[in-house]
Amino acid sequence: MKSPLPTELEAIREKALRAIQPLKPLDSSTEHDPKTLFLARRTNAGRDLPPYYLVYFLLVDLLGFPHAGKWEKTAWSVAVDWNGRGFLIEHRKMGLGVFAQDVERDEAAAHQLVIRIQKAVRAAQPFFEWLAGESVSRSEVNVVNNASSLYGRYEFLRDSYHAKRDEYERRKTERVVTQGTTPGGGTWTQSSFPAFHLIAESNWLAISAVEAFFAWTEHIFIHVALMTGRRSTATEVTEMAEADWSVKFQSALDLADSNAKTHYDRLVSLRKELRNYVAHGAFGKQGEAFYFHSGAGAVPVLLPHKVGSRKFKLGHGLSFDASAAFIAMEDFIAYLWSGGRAPAERYIQQSELPLILTYVHDGTYSRAMNSVEDMEEFVRHLSGEFDRAADMDW
Repeated sequence: MKSPLPTELEAIREKALRAIQPLKPLDSSTEHDPKTLFLARRTNAGRDLPPYYLVYFLLVDLLGFPHAGKWEKTAWSVAVDWNGRGFLIEHRKMGLGVFAQDVERDEAAAHQLVIRIQKAVRAAQPFFEWLAGESVSRSEVNVVNNASSLYGRYEFLRDSYHAKRDEYERRKTERVVTQGTTPGGGTWTQSSFPAFHLIAESNWLAISAVEAFFAWTEHIFIHVALMTGRRSTATEVTEMAEADWSVKFQSALDLADSNAKTHYDRLVSLRKELRNYVAHGAFGKQGEAFYFHSGAGAVPVLLPHKVGSRKFKLGHGLSFDASAAFIAMEDFIAYLWSGGRAPAERYIQQSELPLILTYVHDGTYSRAMNSVEDMEEFVRHLSGEFDRAADMDW
């Protein structure tokens, strides 16, 4: 249900109407042949129109131009009059355009028509902002789903780490000897050990994988909270998006569950001791950047015996127990998609479909969450709807 236009936006309507004149809805006085107009061809000028949704909001929602609904390969069509001559503004499969009865004759007029629409769109900006705000307030929105690509980045870095570690294991005793001569006629010999570089590179990959994992979880927790009904409104989505990682975790999972609490503690440890450390320039927030002067020499301010209880220890060169970190992350992933949340993986992680908040409210997701089979059937149906909409196969 559309909200009535607020009184303060009536002035915006009038401003947009003045900007778009002399463009008006097609009427009986307009020079046009209905059959010819129906078969109108695309003009070059129409390629400069603003985005299709702004043109639709302007003409249909704000100015009230009559429009034709969906038909084969066309989402909507508005017949207009420009200085007594008929044109179509249509959103077709190949994009939005201005369509003319006689392109050669009407191209210049179409160009002027587009300029007027551009001006009117600029004048109508406050209306577009109000329209978007109204939709958000009613939670009539879709939430973008980037879970697959974010998880793909984590997988790539994780697998690259394991490949690098495997190479290290194969070459850890390898010694490369290089020989040469000096300008004075002498000789020199140099030894190097590839394992030193391989272990450093594997740690870099592991650190990047940890960062990618937490980026994925920041995204996935919002979707899990919606799919499981723990959150349901656009306002709550906004609040979760702005919240810290720990708040997102608790939006999606219940810390009263001992298993959830165990995973939470492990991941918080990893996040604080490694991910946040690296993200803040590898200085840390507890004096890790300092070595104090002493009779024993330079000693870290964060004394080694103080960090003995940490699961993910930082050290020289940002070394850490990568295997423990990956165990913590992989254990959590298995837990996240277990039990009653298993159907959510099929939708969130594998389909790339957006989260539709109206489906949270009307129980559609709740019904699909009954089983993995129910969710797979729902995903097939909804994917087909999205494909048909993209192809404009109404």
